[in-house]
Amino acid sequence: MRTAWLFPGQGSQIVGMGKALAERFPLAAQTYDEASDALGMDLRALCREGPQPELDRTANAQPAILVTSIAALRVALEAGLPADDPLCLGHSLGEFSALVAAGALTLADAARLVRRRGELMQAADPSGGMAAVIGLDADAVERAIADTGLVVANDNAPGQVVVSGPLAAFDVAIAALKAAGAKRVLPLRVSAAFHSPAMRPVAPELRRAIAATPFSALRYTVIANVDAEPHEHASEFPELLEKQVWSPVRWVASMRRAHGEGATHVVEFGAGTVLTGLAKRIVPEATTASVGDPASLEEALRVR
Repeated sequence: MRTAWLFPGQGSQIVGMGKALAERFPLAAQTYDEASDALGMDLRALCREGPQPELDRTANAQPAILVTSIAALRVALEAGLPADDPLCLGHSLGEFSALVAAGALTLADAARLVRRRGELMQAADPSGGMAAVIGLDADAVERAIADTGLVVANDNAPGQVVVSGPLAAFDVAIAALKAAGAKRVLPLRVSAAFHSPAMRPVAPELRRAIAATPFSALRYTVIANVDAEPHEHASEFPELLEKQVWSPVRWVASMRRAHGEGATHVVEFGAGTVLTGLAKRIVPEATTASVGDPASLEEALRVR
């Protein structure tokens, strides 16, 4: 049985994440210390105590989510979770966690890189936003918003799509989506139009940060957001990661590709269980588990 390791993205952050793992397992606490030392900031305290608005800042949320995911993964492996040729997938920011899990990036380098990525995204044009569309598939959403200036940003699950673009176009786009049959359109609390052409100005500086970051050989295959294809060579990821910031996250296609590659079991590492829930909708026949605290770790070790 092959397993897909999943790593969540921005939006999963919540005050208290990783607290129980770091208190019970020295390896988790050491993981927070490792990333904190790399950034010169106390990530463990930020995750444990917040406050939530500070944790929600893009430049803080990205390294905080990354270190929480890697702490959960390390503890799970130390506790005996098998690592039998897993496929690694991360949603947006989570792709950096996936690359740490797969051996291409050190935690310290990834923390510095996502901190910079978060700073660039946080400083992007604030006239854009994002919204979740419930009740329509990506193709229907794309047709509905074709003339509005918005784009599909995340194809998260059947009937759950995120759109991104200029805030000034939202009223027209929401009306078009509801006319097309959307059950709900929910604005998201983000600082800009992520995963849209509005992020292209971020790309040059992000490219420089990625180019300054050493990549090692991949131990495990990583399925990329941009093309939903499995990649076995770390040298392919600098270009993919740059493109990812302004391109759609093809999560449905990525999960289906993982299943096609033999992944019948899914484990999500880090804060929350959003990706576990999406996996149940995309690949209902897969078994799922998550690791975010000691109780869920014990459950994940039993679910095989």
